[in-house]
Amino acid sequence: MRPRTETVPKVLLPVAGREFLAWQLELLFAVGVGKVLLSVGHMAEKVHEFLATHGPWPGPVEVVEDGDVLLGTGGAVRRGLDLGKIDDKFLLTFGDSFLPIDHAAVFERFVESQKPALMTVFRNEGKWDTSNVAYENGMVRLYDKSRKHAPEGGFRYIDYGLSALSADVVRAAFPSGQKGDLADMFHTLSLRGDLAGFEAKERFYEIGSPQGLDDLEERLTREGGLPGMT
Repeated sequence: MRPRTETVPKVLLPVAGREFLAWQLELLFAVGVGKVLLSVGHMAEKVHEFLATHGPWPGPVEVVEDGDVLLGTGGAVRRGLDLGKIDDKFLLTFGDSFLPIDHAAVFERFVESQKPALMTVFRNEGKWDTSNVAYENGMVRLYDKSRKHAPEGGFRYIDYGLSALSADVVRAAFPSGQKGDLADMFHTLSLRGDLAGFEAKERFYEIGSPQGLDDLEERLTREGGLPGMT
């Protein structure tokens, strides 16, 4: 997203007249999330400034910084666990994703599955981004971000951007203080038959690309706010 992100972190890019983080926090609390932990690295001070001058929010919002060395998606979650900021079971989403989905239903499916992790998926057929998931009967049969090992028939689904995890599976996958990628963990879990799935019915939105940001802005403008809200 350069040059837009040269002076502001991506999560604070303007979308439909507000910083993206404002939209994301409003959505999370509207769907019943009780508290939010933001894991930040690039321009973390600007995220702190935003939280200090906006709100109040319906629930607590905390920030955990990577520190001097970026830890990657997996290492960052492990840091939050080590600091006691994350519950034994929790939802995880990306800082540039806007997901109109029933978060409570996702978490309930995760608990019922008795699996250590769950990934939400969307039948993408290569439309919105590169498909990378084989999904069947409530289970992710294969997740491969690199797409090196495509199943028979190819990939039809994509990682939607919302997951549910147990603290134990993160601790087992990522040593404290070390860099790690959640994609590697999800790949391993899918091969073991330990990655439950939940199929989203509405497309995802993201601000990781100019087109993605434009699509979200059009959606928010058309709806006059959050989905189902005025």
